[in-house]
Amino acid sequence: MTLRLFDTETRTLREFVPRVPGHASIYLCGATVQGEPHIGHVRSGVAFDVLRRWLTAHDIDVAFIRNVTDIDDKILNKAAAAGRPWWEWATTFERAFDDAYCRLGVLPPSIEPRATGHVPQMIEMMQRLIDNGHAYASEGNVYFDVRSYPDYGRLSGHKLDDVHQGESAGEGKRDARDFTLWKTAKPGEPSWATPWGRGRPGWHLECSAMAEFYLGPEFDIHCGGLDLVFPHHENEIAQAKCAGDAFARYWLHNGWVTMGGEKMSKSLGNVLSVPNVLENVRPQELRYYLGSAHYRSMLEYSDNALQVAAKSYQGVEAFVLKVRDRAGDLPVGKWTDAFAAALDDDLGAPKALAEIHGSVSDGNKALDAGDLAAAVDIAGQVRAMLQILGIDPLDPHWADGSDNSAATAALDVLVKAELDRRQQARADKNWAVADEVRDRLTEAGVEVTDTPNGPEWSLKSGH
Repeated sequence: MTLRLFDTETRTLREFVPRVPGHASIYLCGATVQGEPHIGHVRSGVAFDVLRRWLTAHDIDVAFIRNVTDIDDKILNKAAAAGRPWWEWATTFERAFDDAYCRLGVLPPSIEPRATGHVPQMIEMMQRLIDNGHAYASEGNVYFDVRSYPDYGRLSGHKLDDVHQGESAGEGKRDARDFTLWKTAKPGEPSWATPWGRGRPGWHLECSAMAEFYLGPEFDIHCGGLDLVFPHHENEIAQAKCAGDAFARYWLHNGWVTMGGEKMSKSLGNVLSVPNVLENVRPQELRYYLGSAHYRSMLEYSDNALQVAAKSYQGVEAFVLKVRDRAGDLPVGKWTDAFAAALDDDLGAPKALAEIHGSVSDGNKALDAGDLAAAVDIAGQVRAMLQILGIDPLDPHWADGSDNSAATAALDVLVKAELDRRQQARADKNWAVADEVRDRLTEAGVEVTDTPNGPEWSLKSGH
């Protein structure tokens, strides 16, 4: 494969060459588990799941780390307002995020480390930063000295004079632009012992320490949402580099899900939680929608756009199921060259989906012509492409787990009886009866296709 990825740091398309041949190391900034996941949260999970699947399909072993931020001001405040322990609050919504990822078919990470489980690594990194002259302790807090790192702002393009960390001034800060590595303990809040006093970690420190612990001082790809470029990822780089790490070689960022042109967020009150959305569409249809736009572009949400995407997926699904039902089996084939070219060009999902839909059109024409062998070959290609996108309808993940063989056999007897009645009516030129049979089957969700070998039937998607 010749995979080119858009690197945020250099602002260029770069060929991806793993640091270790045959092995890719990826760190994805995961959830701050303060509440229910909305579809904007899980877009990054879907986008970079495709990256992981594409690498794996080319026999590259992938170490994929997705962290959980389980200690944070918002978690503490929301838990306190609800009268619940902070750890219970965080764990409750960690499970909610895991469920959302699972329902959307996102592969589980190699490991999903929690911030609270890696305080020793954070302490060690802070000590290195202090020893190297890039951090200082003051009144129980530890701060990073932004001016000590000449390349600060390289990722985001921020000028040092314009930097605002989005955090309070802090006790004992030498410069308002410095950011917090460690927060001194406050009454009633959780805290951990350090050489500088009890406290809890700052958000940015957590990811640098965990990425280093699991992937080493240098790894391949760091991913996350576009909103994390500054200050979070800018500060991650500063910490890691000044602690002596080479850190990430490529930086990938996905665009937001927007409503009315604004980023979907809890603060705007325009949240669409994953469980609520899945009351209207199936998980594979939501995944199709989230992955239909290029991962770096903004995805403007509307109910209509979601339903259009669902219908689009159902058309692809119906073709695959129809071929499987007629052939009795449908092995996975090999993706097309055009599909590979689309994904190799910075994971170009729109072009990849266009190739899938073009193949489905060709496959349906083969079915209409009675060429089942050609349809099977095309459907095998379609399955291979859908597998990379995580939406293969024959993947066991999307099966409901029930055995419907007896019901299907009984339905087959009834439908064939109706089709025989329709065939006889057409032979007798009794078009009213023929149309009546067709309309009744259509209303029941049965799709009839007239082939040179006679009529064949299949259930429409969703029935």
